[in-house]
Amino acid sequence: MAFDIDKFAETSQRVKWADLDMGEFVTRPLPEDTLRCLRYMCDVEYHTVCYMRDMLVTPSHQDRDVSTFMTMWNREEYWHGEALAEVLGLHGIVVDYDELKAKRMKLGWSEALKPLKQSLLSNMVGADFIATHMAWGAANEWSAVAAYRRLANLEKHPVLAVLLNRIAAQESRHVAFYATQARRRLESSRKAQRLTRFALRKFWAPVGSGVMDPGEVDHVMGKLFGGPDGSHEIDRLDHNIARLPGMAGLRIFHDATARARAGHRTRTAPA
Repeated sequence: MAFDIDKFAETSQRVKWADLDMGEFVTRPLPEDTLRCLRYMCDVEYHTVCYMRDMLVTPSHQDRDVSTFMTMWNREEYWHGEALAEVLGLHGIVVDYDELKAKRMKLGWSEALKPLKQSLLSNMVGADFIATHMAWGAANEWSAVAAYRRLANLEKHPVLAVLLNRIAAQESRHVAFYATQARRRLESSRKAQRLTRFALRKFWAPVGSGVMDPGEVDHVMGKLFGGPDGSHEIDRLDHNIARLPGMAGLRIFHDATARARAGHRTRTAPA
C-alpha cells in the first residue's frame, strides 16, 4: 500500500494530552522503575534532532518524500518528549536541556565527527543508502511502538496508558512510512539488500544506545521485554524485519536485548 506523504504532512500534529487529568499522577504516582523508563524515552525523543542532523548530510535529504517525512517526524518526536517531560515533572523530575546537551558533549569527538563519517560513507554508497536508512528507521519505530504499548500494559495507569497509546499511534504512522520505503527500495536493489543486512546485523542497537548509560538501556529493555510476553514481542519485532526483502533470518532485536532480558529474569526470579 502506498504511503501518502502529503496527507501525512497535512495531518501531522502535536500529541494531545491537555484533555487528560494529569492530577492522577499526583494521587497515583508512578513507581521508580517506570519513571526510569519514561525518563529514558523522554531523552530519546529529545535527541531526535541529532538523528535529523545526521540525515541531512546523507543522500536521504535529497529525496523529496524522505525530507518531508523527516521534517514532520522530527516535530512529532519532539512533542512526544514534551508530553513525557510533563509527566516526569509531576513527579519532581525536571528534564533539563543543558543536561541533555551535556550527555552528548560527554561523547566527545565520537559525537562531533559522526555527521562527517555519516556523510562520507553514505555518499560513497549513493542512493542505495536510503534503503538502509529506511530499514533502520523501521526497526527503531517498530521497537518504539512496542515499547510504548508494553509500558502502558505493564503499568495500567489510567492516564499514562492513554498518553502512551496516543504516542504509539503516531509512531505507527512513522513505521508505515519507513517500512513502505524500505520494502520498495530493497525490492529493487540486491546491493541495497546486502548493505542493509550487513548494517542491521553488525551495528543495530536499541535507540538510545551509545548516548544513554548502558545500565539504563539494560533496565528499560529488561523491564519492557523481559518475561514470556516480552520474549513474544521480541520475536514479533524480528518477524517484521525478516519480512523485508533480503532480511530473512535476522534476529536483531533478540540479539540486541538478550543480555538485558537475561538480567531481568535473574532479578525477578524467586529467592
